[in-house]
Amino acid sequence: MRWLKSLLLLALILPVVSASAQPPQPGVQVAQTYRHPTQVGESIDYLLSLPPGYGVEKQSWPVLIFLHGSGERGSNLSLVKKHGPPKLVDSRALPFIVVSPQCPSGARWKDDAVLASLQGMLDEISRKFSADVERVYLTGLSLGGEGTWHWAWKEPYRFAAIAPICGRADPEWGRSLGHLPTWVFHGAKDTAVPLSQSEAIVAVLRASGNEPRFTVYPEAGHDSWTESYANDELYAWLLTFKKQPEPPKPLVAPKP
Repeated sequence: MRWLKSLLLLALILPVVSASAQPPQPGVQVAQTYRHPTQVGESIDYLLSLPPGYGVEKQSWPVLIFLHGSGERGSNLSLVKKHGPPKLVDSRALPFIVVSPQCPSGARWKDDAVLASLQGMLDEISRKFSADVERVYLTGLSLGGEGTWHWAWKEPYRFAAIAPICGRADPEWGRSLGHLPTWVFHGAKDTAVPLSQSEAIVAVLRASGNEPRFTVYPEAGHDSWTESYANDELYAWLLTFKKQPEPPKPLVAPKP
């Protein structure tokens, strides 16, 4: 029995190495997990793909974050590959570190706990990998389009550009995004998320000094993402931008 006690003691001492701790290989999409250190957030699983050529030369790489729609929520990470960049990277190279998190069942990307996990996940990726923090891009479809608008509103100087697709949005969010390059996509015949959702926030963006690109597919319904993500111009457009520096906060005069 002495050997058994020694074995148990050794198991307690040695660190646990999970699958997500294994180093990803360029060109291979792998599952990862981010564990939030406080009760404010929660653990979040995500797919990570490093671009071909990663690690060959010392350089930093742009980051593309993709937020999926409501149908891919849950704990089956393979569902995230159904649409968008995580579907594409298994068959074609994208010149980004592609990060595709999975929203928990019943949650929304804009929930405080989920957003805290997304923020922590991006911080961790920026530390662990050769990520160019000046070139972080955010996109998402439907529920993820809403999440794209909301996260950009919460952290308006974190991203270099955003591309929300058929997402609901509070038009007021646009007042903080006058500086942020934005390409919006929507189907004119969308009955799940009406075109008016994008039209309203685009109008606020324009009034705030932004000049967003706004692509409306006249015959498309809710699926305005398949054509958008298949368009090489979207990725080339994203890569033309670096994030803008946050303006200094105004000094508050001390009370007499």
